[in-house]
Amino acid sequence: MRLAYAQEANQSIASEFIFKAFSTIPEIQHLLFTFFLLLYLSIIFGNVAIIWVVSTNQSLHTPMYFFLGNLSFLEICYTTVVVPQLLTSVLDVHRTIPIINCALQMFFFTSLGSTDCFMLAVMAYDRYVAICHPLHYTLIMTWKMCARLVAGCLVLSLVLCLELTLMVFTLPFCGYQPQINHFLCDVPPVLRLACANTHLHQTMLYTVGIMVLAIPFLLICISYIYIVAAILKIHTTSGRYQAFSTCSSHLTVVILQYGCCSLVYLRPRSSSSEDDDRKIAIIYTFVTPLLNPLIYSLRNKDIKQALKNVVKKTVTLRHMNI
Repeated sequence: MRLAYAQEANQSIASEFIFKAFSTIPEIQHLLFTFFLLLYLSIIFGNVAIIWVVSTNQSLHTPMYFFLGNLSFLEICYTTVVVPQLLTSVLDVHRTIPIINCALQMFFFTSLGSTDCFMLAVMAYDRYVAICHPLHYTLIMTWKMCARLVAGCLVLSLVLCLELTLMVFTLPFCGYQPQINHFLCDVPPVLRLACANTHLHQTMLYTVGIMVLAIPFLLICISYIYIVAAILKIHTTSGRYQAFSTCSSHLTVVILQYGCCSLVYLRPRSSSSEDDDRKIAIIYTFVTPLLNPLIYSLRNKDIKQALKNVVKKTVTLRHMNI
């Protein structure tokens, strides 16, 4: 009985976690640090550029670009929650994080990521109304409605992820400094460290995953079924092309975001690998936030034109100052 009590006490005194190193070779560590830093700066620059263009260009003051600006802001916050800690861990020999900081990172990471997913569903609804009900678009998608949709996405995400995070961190963890086979405090790798039955917590994770990923993705698919049906009824080729062009960028981002997240959060634990989850997490932590501004900039005619106008104005002002 004393041994069991000592083991239980040892499980409960864990005060920090240790992240698994990408590499212990100094040259590779510095290379990884530079690589991740460049990706992070590119994400910040690209998404800030979209926010700036949308906010300063009067022609882009529409619900569609209002949601796009909010999505870019979410991407900045989403990566900022993870990357500074990651950069520190890459070079730090100890790579530790206090449990309270780990809980905060998990909460903000999951809540911002969930808001991102909900926002993509809202953007699909906006395209559905614009294409299928163009005459009623301004009556339905008012600025008040847009603000409510964004606030609803954020509040729902905060409530779901707060409950999930609190459930995870009421568990006892094995050892004094448990090692997370990951570069961030995500739910699946932290649950693997628990010295208790996590069946209820896994069920909660799947429930939140279904609400955040499966249901919004289903709504997006339904929206696009109606959108495609409406586009096919357009007689002119130019009209069809314009309608498709406003949706293709969004659909590309949806496939990237929902595809990667579903592989981590909706895949059965028995078929999942910790190393695979780590690799996939790099995609939705770095690649997706980086591709979002590139996809919307290169595939969206209005954004490209607005960027050209900004560049022309900047060049003109510089010549006038000279």
